[in-house]
Amino acid sequence: MHFDIPDLRLFIHVSEAGSLTSGARRASLSTAAASTRIKSLEGQLGSRLFYRASQGVELTPAGRQLLKHARAIMRQVEFVKADFSEYSNGESGHIRIFANTTAVTDFMPEVLADFLKTRAGITIDLQEKLTNDIFRGVLDGAADLGVTSGDIEIKGLEVIPFSQDHLVVVTRSGHPLVGSAPVDFKDTLSYPHIGLHEGSTLTQFLKSEVARLGERAAIRMQVYGFEQACRMIEAGVGIGILPESSAKRYQQTMRLDIVALTDAWASRERSVIVRELESLPEAGKALIRSIQAYHQT
Repeated sequence: MHFDIPDLRLFIHVSEAGSLTSGARRASLSTAAASTRIKSLEGQLGSRLFYRASQGVELTPAGRQLLKHARAIMRQVEFVKADFSEYSNGESGHIRIFANTTAVTDFMPEVLADFLKTRAGITIDLQEKLTNDIFRGVLDGAADLGVTSGDIEIKGLEVIPFSQDHLVVVTRSGHPLVGSAPVDFKDTLSYPHIGLHEGSTLTQFLKSEVARLGERAAIRMQVYGFEQACRMIEAGVGIGILPESSAKRYQQTMRLDIVALTDAWASRERSVIVRELESLPEAGKALIRSIQAYHQT
C-alpha cells in the first residue's frame, strides 16, 4: 500500500471543506483531478471514504479514521520540515494552538506578542476550543499543542503544568457577598450572573457544576470577554465567576471586589498538552518555554 503526501493533503482539504470542489481548489487541482485521486485512495484502502450528496461530501467511518491518521502524518511532515528549516534554530515554522477561554483572553496574547517579536519566520494559529475539543485536537494531530485547565486523565498526552488558575467571584464594590467572603459557588446562584459566550470553556464548566448541584443559574447577560464581563459587573448588572488574574487586572481600573470561592474546583492547574514533546519542532518547544517563563515572572 502506497500513500502520496499530496493525496493525503487533498483528502484533508476535502474533509475539512465538506466539498470536493472546495477541497480541490485549496489543493490547486481541478475537481475532476481531485475526484480521480480520491477514488484511487479509496481503491488502495478498499474502503469508501466519503458519502457523496448534492450538498457536498461527508466522511464515512473509514474516512474519519483516515483523517485522524492523515493529520498525524501531515503534522509529522511539518515537524520534519521545521526541524531542518533554518538549521533547527526555531526561527521558522507554523504552530497551531487549541486553548481554553482563559488562555486565549487572559495571557496568550501577551505571551505570543513577546514570542513573535524576534521570530519573524514563525506564524501562529490560536483557536479557542472547549476542553474535550482541545484534547481531541492534540490527540488527532489537528493542533500542535493545547492549553487547558483542570485534571487531565486522557491517555496518549504529555502534560506540562505551568501555573495555577484560581476562579473567584467578581462583584461591584460594596456588593452583599463581599462581607461574607469566602463563599460557596452555590451561594452565588441567587444573584444574577454575567457569563461568557456559549462557546466558552468556562461557561460550559460552570453550567455542568450548576447541573450537578441541581440548581439553576440566573444568567442575566453573556459577553465575549473578561473585560466586557467586568464592565457589566462594575455597572451592577450582575456578578461573575472569573479567573483571579483577570479580575485583579481589571480591578486596577474598575470598582470591583473579589470574593474567594470555597469549592475545591476553584483552584485548577493550568497545563500545556502535547502528543510527544520530543517530536515538536524547536519553535513549539520554544513557545512552551515562553509560556512557562511568563508565569514565573
